[in-house]
Amino acid sequence: MENNTTNQRQPLLPPTTTDNHHRLPVASSKGGSGGYVHLPSNADSFVADEEDDIPPIKTPKDFVREFWIEFKKTMYLAAPATFMGICQYSLGAITQTLAGQLGTLDLAAVSVENSVIAGFSFGALLGMGSALETLCGQAFGAGQVEMLGIYMQRSWVILNSTALLLSLLYIFAAQILWLIGETSAISEAAGRLALWMIPQLFAYAMVFPIIKFLQAQRKVMTMAVIAGVSLVLHAFFSWLLMLKLGWGLLGGAIVLNGSWWFIVLAELVYIFSGRCGQAWSGFSWKAFQDLWGFVRLSVASAVMLW
Repeated sequence: MENNTTNQRQPLLPPTTTDNHHRLPVASSKGGSGGYVHLPSNADSFVADEEDDIPPIKTPKDFVREFWIEFKKTMYLAAPATFMGICQYSLGAITQTLAGQLGTLDLAAVSVENSVIAGFSFGALLGMGSALETLCGQAFGAGQVEMLGIYMQRSWVILNSTALLLSLLYIFAAQILWLIGETSAISEAAGRLALWMIPQLFAYAMVFPIIKFLQAQRKVMTMAVIAGVSLVLHAFFSWLLMLKLGWGLLGGAIVLNGSWWFIVLAELVYIFSGRCGQAWSGFSWKAFQDLWGFVRLSVASAVMLW
């Protein structure tokens, strides 16, 4: 009599692989095993190794040594990022400072436009762009470097669409400021300046995803250098156009818009030149996929940071 066990189904085993790729099981949406996913051959570099951990700290000397090592690692990323943030913040501060030499009304107009109109838009777009920080960090850590460029393009689509809506705030800035209690003179001057500053709004929509894209790859030094150069140029040309040539607030608006777009274009040149490797493989239609899910994540991020 034949053995009944020969008619029984043998348990399915994950197929073996002869290449250098790793295979990890993934769960399906209905529970159970959903199959296997290939990881790149260099996936070991993304997995923590016990050998990379610090040795036990037993003496104050050990603590000082390990503290200094970790401090240097942190400052390698934090110092350029901090410098970049200071430079970008100083762009508007320099314009506002020079506006004070033009007159009281000009100073009030720049102050109100920077703090109310541009400040609101800056916070909204920065918050929405921060959603990219989580996605790019996860993709880079998982070895899916090619997704960084897709995520950045997807964020560009959403943030530029948002900037288009926020441009109504700039167009009707004079009326909005008058409704919330500003004087007619300040409302009119700030509203006129807001119209001139619409290009800066779309620079925000471009630069925030770029920053998160480059930060995920630890390319903060490049952004710091670009921000430093833009600050020096901004200070010189603001003085030249606003005071020396007598263009006033119009000159300040031209230089401030130009400084932000200089940052955008310089960072794009860096990306397009191939310095980011597989992270940027060109424009893709994938940027228009799953936009609604990306919008929800961006809005949640904006609300959290606001």
